[in-house]
Amino acid sequence: MGKGIFITGTGTDIGKTYVAALLIKKMRDMGMNTGYYKGVLSGAKNISESDAGYVNDLAQIGQEPETLVSYLYKDAVSPHLASKLKGNPVELNQIKRDFIHVSEKYDYVVVEGSGGIVCPIRYDDEAHIFLEDIIKNLELDTLIVANAGLGTINAVVLTVEYMRQKNIGIKGIIMNHYTGTILQKDNIKMIEALTGLTVISLVAPNDEELTIDPTMLSEIFKEK
Repeated sequence: MGKGIFITGTGTDIGKTYVAALLIKKMRDMGMNTGYYKGVLSGAKNISESDAGYVNDLAQIGQEPETLVSYLYKDAVSPHLASKLKGNPVELNQIKRDFIHVSEKYDYVVVEGSGGIVCPIRYDDEAHIFLEDIIKNLELDTLIVANAGLGTINAVVLTVEYMRQKNIGIKGIIMNHYTGTILQKDNIKMIEALTGLTVISLVAPNDEELTIDPTMLSEIFKEK
């Protein structure tokens, strides 16, 4: 079965989808047979118009649309609410089966999360499922995507500390919307000092390629 990494972020609309697409594109350009998977997606009418469809197109994966996402909800709200509105709650067993199916076709799989790390996926009388439960269910380490600008130190440190409390492995941080200002450079310095983690890549607006050290890329997918 293929190796995987889970992409989470410090919040919604932080750029996880864009970064995931650039990461997959980079890997495929390097000859690494890489696919994509997202367990739960809300705010789209169909796969082609969704984040998953965007990644499939930008990274030129050519993956079968039905294998990209397990649960698709049209309402642009948190997954736990979207599933209630549709009456189709998330099942962890289904997500695990679908992930394994993708992993059998690709040597590497980039898995994208929903929202931030404390995103409720299902919250009803039968089950309480959060994003962290999906990560643990798939037995994956993570990359954290964060905004390079003002306020990111607090957001990143809180995200990292929460994930460490939950015993979730973190391979590194990718800073999005990076333009090289003195503030952003200091943010990187402070984040690395306060978390002990490495900022492994900087993504500028409209970047078409992810800049990352090949050695670091190998470390991300290193066997546990």
